[in-house]
Amino acid sequence: MTTARRESRARGGPPMDSDRVRAAADRLLGRELRKCREARGLTLRQVAPVIRGSVSKVSRLERGESPPRPRDVRDLARYYGVDADEMRAIERLLEHARDCAWYEQFSDVTPDFLKRLIQLEGDAEEICVYENLVVPGILQTRAYARHMVRAVLPGAGREEVDRVVELRAERQLRLMNRPLPKVTALLEEGVLHRRCGNAAVMDEQLTHLLRAAHCGKVSLRVLPMARAYGATPPYPITHLRFRDGQHTELAYVEHINGANYVTRPRALDDYRNALANLRHAAAGEDESVRLILAAQRQFNAGELRVG
Repeated sequence: MTTARRESRARGGPPMDSDRVRAAADRLLGRELRKCREARGLTLRQVAPVIRGSVSKVSRLERGESPPRPRDVRDLARYYGVDADEMRAIERLLEHARDCAWYEQFSDVTPDFLKRLIQLEGDAEEICVYENLVVPGILQTRAYARHMVRAVLPGAGREEVDRVVELRAERQLRLMNRPLPKVTALLEEGVLHRRCGNAAVMDEQLTHLLRAAHCGKVSLRVLPMARAYGATPPYPITHLRFRDGQHTELAYVEHINGANYVTRPRALDDYRNALANLRHAAAGEDESVRLILAAQRQFNAGELRVG
């Protein structure tokens, strides 16, 4: 196994070509947003609350001086009531801005081992993820992710938490809005019942899982607690398969201070076999949906009793 180490991030130095391209894309997008705002006779002060920010935040966005957050851009576009053609133009500019190593805009909250995984996910043909404690990051709602981040980083300030949540949301959007990779998610049933936040957060999260289960891109399989099967891994596993490249597959196993990227054939066999056993033991897709619905009813019933 190769243990991924955190490396110090390079600071300073001349801008790379990708930096110049991203800066140009940011400026073009900012100009388009300013044009939309001014065409509707709106001031910076009027639109600042739309993106939960200040006048200076909107101004920086329109000047291309800060990386555009997809949520902010789309919220502004909806507020402006842009037509279909304007929206397509904005989405194209946003895509150009994001394509330049989009996750680098979150470099202050993204360890190097996770950057590598995000890059590999974009190249993968298939992803299989097993989780024994929480909903996988690529299937979390914002509210669920926010509670998870606060639990894992209790000393983090609001801005840091917001940026980690935004990274997860953007990562999910980019993975789910493309034909590939196909995703298989294997979840222990306890994940569905383990409260994260309040009942409303769990209801939203379970509804999100149900949507994912019906979207055609995600095969969502639950490992029932009542079913007898062999010992399960005590940690999450992500297996990625690629069409070509130096490695046609690898396994990713994260731990508290880093992650292991497994490419050795014998070690890969162990992880592949473990996931195959889990798939065999997991409920089918229809039964898995019923298990999610049952967990959702329990949270809703508990909310009613409390109320």
